[in-house]
Amino acid sequence: MNTTGINRPLSVLDLATVLEGQTPADAFHNSLRLAQHVEKLGYKRFWMAEHHSMISVASSATAVLLGYIAGGTKTIRVGSGGVMLPNHAPLVVAEQFGTLESLYPGRIDLGLGRAPGTDQITARALRRDHVAAAHEFPEQIQELQHYLSADNTGPVRAVPGEGLDIPIWILGSSTDSAYLAAVMGLPYAFASHFAPAQLHAALKIYRQQFKPSEYLDKPYTMACVNVIAADTDAEANRLATSFYQMFLGVIRGKLRKLPPPVDSMDGIWNEYEYAHLQQMLTCTFIGSKATVDTQIRQFIDVTAVDEIIVTANVYDQDARLKSYELLRSLFA
Repeated sequence: MNTTGINRPLSVLDLATVLEGQTPADAFHNSLRLAQHVEKLGYKRFWMAEHHSMISVASSATAVLLGYIAGGTKTIRVGSGGVMLPNHAPLVVAEQFGTLESLYPGRIDLGLGRAPGTDQITARALRRDHVAAAHEFPEQIQELQHYLSADNTGPVRAVPGEGLDIPIWILGSSTDSAYLAAVMGLPYAFASHFAPAQLHAALKIYRQQFKPSEYLDKPYTMACVNVIAADTDAEANRLATSFYQMFLGVIRGKLRKLPPPVDSMDGIWNEYEYAHLQQMLTCTFIGSKATVDTQIRQFIDVTAVDEIIVTANVYDQDARLKSYELLRSLFA
């Protein structure tokens, strides 16, 4: 294992994952416990993502939950990874995050995505008569920036929100978002933890097309990866079976809460499902400190991302905290 710490900021993406036998309320308490833990370890950000109609994910009311996390921590940056902007009026998002920034100044990030964060039926329920909202994503971002600007003199004002320094990030899992982040001169975060196929193409496009802006003078990239670390490779691989089982539910269209680990996945997945899952989870690093260290360094060497954000779906909460602790020890 390399004795020199990895020189990158390290952050957390959390989905308030609901465990089998527990409720969303339990998930919220687990998320706060994790945020407090990684804050002490020196992680930079704690982000939460908007999802809907998923029994395993309780972070649907993202802005509300971020207030709970920010209120229970002191220094770590708290933000959305992300808010699915087409699901909301830009003014409401400006007011919500303006409120958060007013309460917790200098600690709030606003990551924006264009996907609904759910299935199409639920998306229609969210967007009601505005089903084409995703096609207006660039205009919605500009409207949101207008409301947050100190120069806004229009009849519609975001109070609170106006004039506050709330960094906006563009999130994506395809090359479309890379073009948008580049032309707008905004930092770019890629969802390689579940959609790795276009990661390298998107990073290349973003860097080549980037135009400096009042927000950012050069490209800044962050990639999300799955990491499960333990004392041994065998222990980490056993912990990962919870994650595999939950992900199988996504592949099969039968969503489930995060289940306890099993000794073996044999007989649980078939050959096709295993291959599909391995393809989706290319950016997943599981093992001992030494194993994860090698994997993370290889990922950074290939992608040259400026920051790593990590998610870990582990059933045992003490083991999850330890995974983040082991990972942090690899970084400078």
